[in-house]
Amino acid sequence: MKTFLPILLALTLLPATASAEQDAGGSILPPEQAFPASATALSADTVAVRWNTVPGHYLYRDKFGFKSATPGITLGTPRIPTGKTKHDDTFGKVEVFTHPVTVRLPITRTAGAPDTLTLEATAQGCAEQSVCYPPFTQTLKVALPTAQATPSTATNSGRLAALTANLNNEAQGKFLQPDQAFQFSLKQGKQGELIAHWGIAPGYHLYRNQIKVTLIRGQGLNLGKLDLPPGKTVNDPVLGREVIYEHPFDVTLPIQRASDAASEGVLKVHYQGCADKGICYAPITKTVDFTLPAGGTTMPGSAGTASTASPAAASSGASAPQQSAPATNEQDRLANFLLHKPLWMSLGLFFLLGLGLAFTPCIFPLFPILSGIIVGQRETPSPGHTFLLSLVYVLAMALTYTVAGVAVGLTGASIQAWFQNPWVLSTFAAIFVLLSLSMFGFYDLQMPNFIQSRVTEISNRQKGGSLIGVGVMGFLSALIVGPCVTAPLVATLIVIANTGDALLGGLSLFSLSMGMGLPLLIVCTACGRFLPKAGPWMDGIKGAFGVLMLGVAIWMLSRFLPAWSTAVLTALLLLVSSVYLGAFDPIRTGVAGWHKLWKGLGIVLALWGALVLIGVAGGGSSVFTPLQGLSVGSGGAKTAQETRSLAFTRIKNLNDLDRALAAAKGKPVMLDFYAAWCVSCKELEAYTFSNHQVQQALSGFVLLQADVTANDAADKALLKRFGLFGPPGIIFFNAKGQEQRQLQVVGYMPPQTFVKRVAAVGG
Repeated sequence: MKTFLPILLALTLLPATASAEQDAGGSILPPEQAFPASATALSADTVAVRWNTVPGHYLYRDKFGFKSATPGITLGTPRIPTGKTKHDDTFGKVEVFTHPVTVRLPITRTAGAPDTLTLEATAQGCAEQSVCYPPFTQTLKVALPTAQATPSTATNSGRLAALTANLNNEAQGKFLQPDQAFQFSLKQGKQGELIAHWGIAPGYHLYRNQIKVTLIRGQGLNLGKLDLPPGKTVNDPVLGREVIYEHPFDVTLPIQRASDAASEGVLKVHYQGCADKGICYAPITKTVDFTLPAGGTTMPGSAGTASTASPAAASSGASAPQQSAPATNEQDRLANFLLHKPLWMSLGLFFLLGLGLAFTPCIFPLFPILSGIIVGQRETPSPGHTFLLSLVYVLAMALTYTVAGVAVGLTGASIQAWFQNPWVLSTFAAIFVLLSLSMFGFYDLQMPNFIQSRVTEISNRQKGGSLIGVGVMGFLSALIVGPCVTAPLVATLIVIANTGDALLGGLSLFSLSMGMGLPLLIVCTACGRFLPKAGPWMDGIKGAFGVLMLGVAIWMLSRFLPAWSTAVLTALLLLVSSVYLGAFDPIRTGVAGWHKLWKGLGIVLALWGALVLIGVAGGGSSVFTPLQGLSVGSGGAKTAQETRSLAFTRIKNLNDLDRALAAAKGKPVMLDFYAAWCVSCKELEAYTFSNHQVQQALSGFVLLQADVTANDAADKALLKRFGLFGPPGIIFFNAKGQEQRQLQVVGYMPPQTFVKRVAAVGG
């Protein structure tokens, strides 16, 4: 009776809705044309039924029905994907499918059953704002693979053996057996966490939505929701849009454990995959026993977490509070967020992440660039004009960053290599030098006429506030933002590379870059608002921004010049700036207090510059700690330098890495990706690797370093092996030589956080 009422209601509404559409001049498609169905055998015991819904129509999820009209073939419980929630005028709140949908239907064949299944597939749907169809049935013929007959009560291993024999007979040994193509194992992590591992042979893939793990026995234990890593999105000709795994991967099982829980349990693991050449295997189900460490501790309660304890507590035998370390690293979690959350939520998160990145060293040089352009106007700009200049600059920078990021994601190239050519950086630095000279008013120097006219033309364009000129500077400024490899950037590149979804990746990159540009927009608009009117004050302000632009030029050159040379250039800039501040001028009687203040500041800069030159002469290269390289003891500067650096062993290719891991002999390993033009790499060297606590934490590690400055084929292969798009990247391996992907570091990390990351490796 309950089934009959909706059908009766639909039949009642059908004439009215059909009449309304016909009156409007429309035409109603028959249900077989609006929802054409087809069926294909995925394997000997699984059939896929697909409805290709015509645009403007939808199917109800709970109205599907299936019946076998073939003796000897019975149907199992259909596996129907989740639909979209909709408020329906007829049935209320329901789940519907507005796009093509595929239902997997298990079948059981008795001995002597035919190799063709006659399937009756029932469905019901509506046309948007038009007509609701009554339930309709389509009869489908499905050719099944020839297989040995198996009783309906056969075990799963028996069915798999029969299918394997069939596959081997048909392909003459061309395809692997299921357990060879998909090797499942359950292992225990360093801190007692359970880790499910799937090994996937080349040329095979697993379906993400077919991976299910169920706890079937274990008193006091509870298995939470699995946090599967993001996979590769493909358009399967039968199943439609699917996410697959083509490479081995691990999943930490989120088992919650009560204080009086059992230490043993049983898991049921389900998965299914195919060979790329067209053969799909039957779903595989395994029953696996496991044992947890003794004690009343609680395993991580959320997906993708693992229990860790500090090495100090472990060695002393004292119980330490357990901390949670993610089973996937930050960039993987962000990539997963992008793939599975609503678009507005993803873009909002990446905008906020960009806002946080706006205060990193890579973004700071953009402030003097844009501020210098605004200050360089012939007349004090209005607030509206200042805002427009700032907006054009930020949009140009964001668009360039987005387009370059999408291209990098699609091609798999190193994002930094696109921007770090020494000729490009030198040209960009020269532009900043020319702009700084325009701030100082030096274009009346006797240069050759053709150079002088060109420089004057560039200067006038910037002073005139040309929107095109500002846009060009925003485009060039992407060179500064480009090398800043961060977890949000890598997450977006992972999504683009794995799914080919340039639209989703591009929108997230644009949102990220607009977040980075918002403080720039606010600060520079305010800067234009509070600028003093034209006069002597403006000359001083222009001079200050001229110095900042020279500093940006030196910063750009530091990506490929030796450290000592950039230190010398910085020292010279400090000394020359001190001269302009009157450091060496006599103090005249009756001068204003401001004059004395600038003179004092000039003396400080002069002393700083002199100390940097002394430090360089003593073998140092630091601008902020110029005398750190000097030593009074017998060791000299070399000894002091050595105590600040980690002793890395250089590797060049994958073979070098494999040999080094084999030679580690039970020690944990840290692999650092470095490049001479990598800004964050130098930050890690200067502030993190030189930290005493970091060096102490790494004392038991084998330290490897891959210099990918050349960005040649061997460098690209190393980066691709770990899913990196450029340095810096730090990979940890435990004492067994297993990569700890959840601990991977991308970008700069301060010493205190880095020490905790090292402690989580154990060893």
